[in-house]
Amino acid sequence: MRLRLPAERPTEPPTGYKIAHPVLSQDGTRAGFTGVSLGGALPYAVLDDASCVYGRRHRPPARLCDCGFHCVHDRSGAEAMLCTAEHRTALLLEVSVLGAYIRFERGFRYARQRVRTATAGPCACGATAVALADAGWGRPGWRALVPVCAGCVHGRTSVSLAGFARLAGEGLRVVARSGGARSPSGELAHGAELGVPELVAEAALLQARLDWFQSQLARLGERGNGGAGAG
Repeated sequence: MRLRLPAERPTEPPTGYKIAHPVLSQDGTRAGFTGVSLGGALPYAVLDDASCVYGRRHRPPARLCDCGFHCVHDRSGAEAMLCTAEHRTALLLEVSVLGAYIRFERGFRYARQRVRTATAGPCACGATAVALADAGWGRPGWRALVPVCAGCVHGRTSVSLAGFARLAGEGLRVVARSGGARSPSGELAHGAELGVPELVAEAALLQARLDWFQSQLARLGERGNGGAGAG
């Protein structure tokens, strides 16, 4: 006799929390996420279906496999994972659990998900992040990104938080924790419509890039003047 799991039929999709690294496609036209554990080799979109990382032909989540998207029930549980050194630059995701799922004590394993909100932590210097910049590693065709402030972005490949949300699509919201002008929830929100805080962040990022280019031009000018004098 086969033991069957109890079936649930919620009126609304369950909410879960997880962490992931933001990624930008090589051509800069698409944005998504890559996991921090088992499925890290397979970047996924804001709205996406899970696939078996072992290449098996069953539909996730299969009971005798550990494939499928994973998340935890509590936000605090996902935030705790951000304390480890290798996960400090990951984003905290709030997701809708869609399709078939298996409920566990701490979370879900499931077939389909929608990322509703992505929260970026502070820049490595401690300032509030206004952009996501090249992390120096990635997956084939995808650059991994890390949260950065306007002062640390320099000449790295980067995209503003609002720009990342637009590229990712599907109504994704990207918010930044700590510092700066705050929304009532205590976070800087970056969505499809830009308000004053978002425009200030965008302007700060553009100013940082302009300052970097001006410093590079100044160095080139000094080298040119020095070469002319030496001749």
